[in-house]
Order: sequence, then structure tokens, then C-alpha cells
Amino acid sequence: MVEVKREGGGLATAGAAPVAGGGGAGTARLLLWLVVAVLGVRQLVTLLRLPPGERFLDLGAWAAFGGVQQPGELYAEGGYTGTPFAALVLSPLKRAGEQGLGVGWACATLLLVVAVGVVAARALPRPVQGRTVLLAVPVAVALLLLSLPVRNTFFLGQTSVLPVLLVLLGCCVARDPRARGALTGLAAAFQPALLLFAVLLWCTGRRREAGWTLGTFALAAAVAWAALPEDSAVYWLRHPAGFGLGDPADVANQSLHGLVLRLGLSGPVALLLLLALAGAVCYAGLRRAVRYAEDGQVLLAVAVTGCVAVAVAPVSWQHQLLWVLLTVAGRAGRRASDRYVWPVAVVLVMTLPAKMLLPNLELLFPVRDNILLLTAVAAACCVPFLSRADEEFARPRPAVHAPPGPSKLGWVPLLPFWRRVLTRPNLLLELLLIRVGYSAYSQVRMAAAGSRSTAEAHGEQIHAIEQFLFLDIEHWVNHAVVRAGWLEDFLNFYYTSFHFLIPLTVLGVLYVRRPDAYRWARTALGFATVLALLGFWLYPLAPPRLMPELGFVDTVHGVQDFSRPNYGSLTAFTNQYAAMPSLHFGWSLWCGVVVVALAPRLWMKLLGLLHPFFTVCAIVGTANHWVLDAVGGAAVVAAGFGLVHVLAGARPCTETSPPADSAPEAAAGTVTGPGPRADVVAEEGAGGAEPEAAGRGTGCRARGEGRHADEDGLSSDMPKGGIPR
Repeated sequence: MVEVKREGGGLATAGAAPVAGGGGAGTARLLLWLVVAVLGVRQLVTLLRLPPGERFLDLGAWAAFGGVQQPGELYAEGGYTGTPFAALVLSPLKRAGEQGLGVGWACATLLLVVAVGVVAARALPRPVQGRTVLLAVPVAVALLLLSLPVRNTFFLGQTSVLPVLLVLLGCCVARDPRARGALTGLAAAFQPALLLFAVLLWCTGRRREAGWTLGTFALAAAVAWAALPEDSAVYWLRHPAGFGLGDPADVANQSLHGLVLRLGLSGPVALLLLLALAGAVCYAGLRRAVRYAEDGQVLLAVAVTGCVAVAVAPVSWQHQLLWVLLTVAGRAGRRASDRYVWPVAVVLVMTLPAKMLLPNLELLFPVRDNILLLTAVAAACCVPFLSRADEEFARPRPAVHAPPGPSKLGWVPLLPFWRRVLTRPNLLLELLLIRVGYSAYSQVRMAAAGSRSTAEAHGEQIHAIEQFLFLDIEHWVNHAVVRAGWLEDFLNFYYTSFHFLIPLTVLGVLYVRRPDAYRWARTALGFATVLALLGFWLYPLAPPRLMPELGFVDTVHGVQDFSRPNYGSLTAFTNQYAAMPSLHFGWSLWCGVVVVALAPRLWMKLLGLLHPFFTVCAIVGTANHWVLDAVGGAAVVAAGFGLVHVLAGARPCTETSPPADSAPEAAAGTVTGPGPRADVVAEEGAGGAEPEAAGRGTGCRARGEGRHADEDGLSSDMPKGGIPR
């Protein structure tokens, strides 16, 4: 059992015996720690393999490798942007050699990251099971190692993990008021914007700790001024708290100041806008942080305050934005299908480049260049995190499931552990996953490019097989299309225009009209695409248009210069040998299958079949694919639908489609509707399934009322708990 005591404002774990996880939990914990070890070793090896001039750039600027730094020159070249106190504290390390200091710095940073993960996981808001805390520690450390701020910290040789750990220790672990205030003030000595934590302490009634925070900060700044007077004068007088150091307009500066500069504003207008934005973010963010602290969600209060600090600071480099990742401790969303939206969005933003999250459209550049800042501001001011008093805090409204339908093929071994969800998924989460999935697909597709000789050899194999099967019609069709100018224009337009448009349209219609079928169709499409990537990787294939001496005409891209190894600039944008299987035909066939299976009218079904027909004509007529490529596309689509059938059972029938999520019955976990119905099971989002079976035609109701105690005896009925004074 784990008992949580709130003595003196911190969250401290107490209790005699640790939680003993079962065999499954112990195995999962071991595997997670193995993942952490692999990530940590990989980070160190990747870093230390870089040449000396390409790693620890900020550390080198501070340590002045290769020369002696004179007083007053700490900020002369613009390379160092930290505080004089940080330079003073770390100055003894200058005696170490460059190689030895770099290795020691990387190992020390890794230990700090592990410490942050341990403290953050143990400070999760209650009620939470002890086993969950044990599993949360390696998960938290793994996410930290994958995050962009930590990776930048390793690469640059920065100290930005240390202030985060000091604040977490002061707010979530330390019990003595002087220690709490001193730790927080010491963190502010490294990053002055963290003085906002003194405001949080004051507003939550811990004024003694706030005084210690301010006193420790002032003492640290005074000591640094006495030791480095000229450098301190430059930092605090010429560049107040780092204002103007580096290039504030660079996209690496994810603060409101950087946003205003990137918008092209300057002068009094820019200053007034910056003050207004900073004041609004401070007021809204700190007010919310105080509310979460008084509610007992100390980790969330710390994370929100940190987000406010990085937003209003003069400069907030990417390696200082670790606070945003800590906001995953908050719980947003009253439905089970919405609960994971914020954590997934934060993890994606904090681990992936912005180009993977947003399309390369000029209209979206302001969002893409400031996505970390916008996420921090959203966490501080906008995201509706739940209070512990809310009924849905521990147990969100359950998703509605249906048991797998019986297979018409008795020999198919169904695996019903993947339960079919009938309600509509969260739109933001779907858009994020689709965008990230497509970005990953594009990168893997590019990485799967084989050599020209291998691709042409495979092309000769495919051509020989088609000749044997009397399927080698590509040359005849291609030249017939070229002779008919109108047909060439039509097929070129169809090939370049409808590949993405129609599948996205089908997904959009299903999402609005048939949410249960949307999940079925979307998952099948995802499986088919993954299988196609395996084909691209294992069997690079030159399409007909890139086969020398066969006389094909490339109607879309124009005449190719076969004397050039990469056939011009097209290779830089796409893998030209990703031909087997043809996803042009595969995705179009998926559209046809979905329309035929779900459309209520015969003319709609026939219209749906036109898309794969025109697509196969386009890919063959434009010499972009062999006929057998289309066969491969059909095979991966069939395999995709087959995998969904095996995992979740037969597809949902039209008669069993649930009403829209906006209906009161659906929102409450009840499924009603006319016509024959399959039995439906409503599963609780946090506590497992409690089916209340009903007869056909009556549906069932989720039994989510009331609150339940968790393993530790901590009930969600607990009254609001403030941060004790």
C-alpha cells in the first residue's frame, strides 16, 4: 500500500511496504526499464560519436575551450546565454579536458533526467494505483529521453534539466519550508523567469516559502555579482534577465517575445502587444495553477506555472520547454475517447519535428514555427483540466463497445480482445494520428529506395511474368493513351488529383455518418498501408516509365534522362521505386470496397466502383505502374480487411449503427435505435467492463454511476485538498 501524506506542502510517499506488482506488472516494468536503458545508451552513443566541433556547442561557448576567458567577456561573442550564477557554479569544471567534460556532462544529464522522471511519476495526482506509479516511472523517463528539450540539452550541453528537478524537489518532495523555498530560489538563479513560482507559493498561502525563494535568488545573484561583476552587469543591466542575448527572433526562441518579433512587429506597438500578451498569460495561467494546487494536483500546478514562465520570459530556448511535457499529468476530457487527446498531442509536439505535425503550407508556417509556444500557452490558459472533485476525474464516461460479430468463415480464428467501439473517436486525435502516420509513411517510403540496378532487375522480372501470363498490356495501353490527347490529359489529371482527395472524403463521410464503420475502415486502410511499406522496402521496383529500352512514355512527369542516375530532381521528393504494390490502386480499391459495403443505394455502389476502375486505367496508361502492381495493391487491401476481421470480428452492419455522439443517449453510454441490434457492451474507461446485457433491440446502459475506491483505498470522493502550509 502507498499512502500519500501532504505535510508541509509537498507530496511525500509513506507507508511500510511497497506495492508488489503481479507477474504481468513486473514483466511490463522490466521491459519498460529495458527500453529506457536502450534509449539512454543510444543517446549517449549518438552524442559521443559526433565530432568535437558539432556537440556540446553551448558548453564549449561557456567553457571557452581553446582559450582563456577574460572578465567581462562571458557574453561578448553571444554564444553563452545563461545566468552569471550558472557560470560561477560550473566554473570549476573548466579544468576538465574537453573530451572528459563532455562525457561526464552527458552522463550527469542522463542521471538528472532519470531523477526528474522518478519525482514526476511519484507526484501524479491521486487517486492512482501504486502499480500505476511503478509503471509510470520508466514511462516518464522514456518520454523525457525522447523529448526535443532533453535531446537538445544533450546536444548543446545545457543545464536546463537541473532547474526543473530543483522545482519538482521543492514543490513535491521537500517537507521543510526553508528547503522548499531554497530549492525553488536556486532554480530561479539558473532561469530567472522561474521566480513566478514565488507568486504561486504566495497565492497558495505558503508565504514563508515564497520569502525563502526570493531570498535565495537574491543571495545567488549577489554572490555571482561579487565574483563576476562585469559579466553580471552585462546580464542584468544591458540585457535584463537575458533580454537580447542570442537571436530572439530565431524559431528556437519559443517565447511570446520571439513570437512578436517573428510576426515582423517592432517599436512601441510590439512592446505594448508583448506586455498585453504576457500579462494575460500570467494572470490566467497563475490563477489556474493556484486552483490546481489547492485541488491537490501539485504536479499539474508546477507544470502550468512552468509553461507560464517559459512563455513570458524574454528568451525561452527549446531546451527549456520541458515543463510542457509535465502537463500530461493533467486529466482533460470527460469521455473515455477524449481522455488521451491532450497527452497524445503533447507527446507528439514534444518529440516530433513540427514539419511532421503540420503540412508544408505557407498559411500554416506561423503555427508550425511557434507550435511549442502555442502548446505551452494552451496548457497554461486553455486546456480544461478536470478537478479531482469531478465524477469523471477517476472514471471517464465509458466508451460503447459491441462484441465481435460471428464470422461467416468458420475456419477464421477470431481474436476478440480488440473490442469494436461504436462511438465516434475524437476528431483532433484522429487528425493528429493521420497526419503523423502519413509523415512517417512518407519518410519510410523514402528510406526504402533501392538501387537503380536492383529496381530495374525487378522490373525485368515483373515484365517477364506478365509476358508469361499474357498480361503485358502496358505498352499498348500507354501508347494508345498518348495518341488520344484528351484521354492523356484526363488520366494525367486523375492520377495526380484524386489519390488523396477521395480516400479523405470517404473517411470524412464515415466519421460524420457512420462512426462505427469509420473505425473499421480506417484501421483496414492503416494495415494495408503498413503492408505496402514492407513491399517497398523488400522489393524496390522500377515502374514502366523508368525502364530503359522498353519505349514507355511518361505522360505525367515528362521525358526522363536515363543517363542521370536519379533521373533529375524528382528523386529528392519521392521514392520512384515504390511501385510494388501500387497504393494508388490499393487506396482506390479500399474506397470502392467501403462504398460498396456501406452505401444504401445501388447507384452509389456502382459509382464507388468507378474510382478503382479509373485509377487502374490511369496508373497503367501513364506508365507509372505494371498490371501486377495493381494486383499487389489489391492483395494488401484484402490483407488489411482480413486483419481487422480477425482482430475485431465482422464489420458492423448498417442496421446496428449507433446514433450520433451528440445524442443524449450516446453521451450517457446508452445505445438505442430501431431495427434488430447486436448486444452492446459499455466498458468503463478506467475500471474495466461491467456489462449490463440487454435483449436485442433494447441496447444496454453503461453502469458508470458512482465512484469506486482504487487499490490504495483512496476514493475519488476525497474532498479538495490544498497545499498544506
